[in-house]
Amino acid sequence: QVQLVESGGGLVQPGGSLRLSCAASGGIFRLYAMGWHRQAPGKQRELVASITSGGSTNYAYSVKGRFTISRDNAKKTVHLQMDSLEPDDTAVYYCNARATTNNRDYWGQGTQVTVSS
Repeated sequence: QVQLVESGGGLVQPGGSLRLSCAASGGIFRLYAMGWHRQAPGKQRELVASITSGGSTNYAYSVKGRFTISRDNAKKTVHLQMDSLEPDDTAVYYCNARATTNNRDYWGQGTQVTVSS
C-alpha cells in the first residue's frame, strides 16, 4: 500500500513557474512507475507526465518542452517542474503511482494549480 501526498500548487501568473512535489510512503518506491495527471473543471483527468522505475519519461504533447518530471528513489519523491505556465494549465494535479507487479494504481489527494493574471 502506497500513500501519496502532493505539495507545491498555488496561483501563478502566465509565464511563471511552479514545482510540484509528491512524497510517497509505504511500498517499495523504486518498483513503481510514477506520474502526474491533471483535471480541469468540466474535463476528464489526463496524463501530464510519467516516469518509469528505470527513469524513462513521457509527456503529454501540450506540456512537452515546458514541464519536466523527475524522481528521487532514495527520498521517495517525484517532482514536476512546470515552466512557461499557461492559463490552460489550470487544474487539480494528482500524483499517481502504478505498481509494476500488478498495475495497481494509487492516487494522491491533488493540489490546485491556477495560472492567471
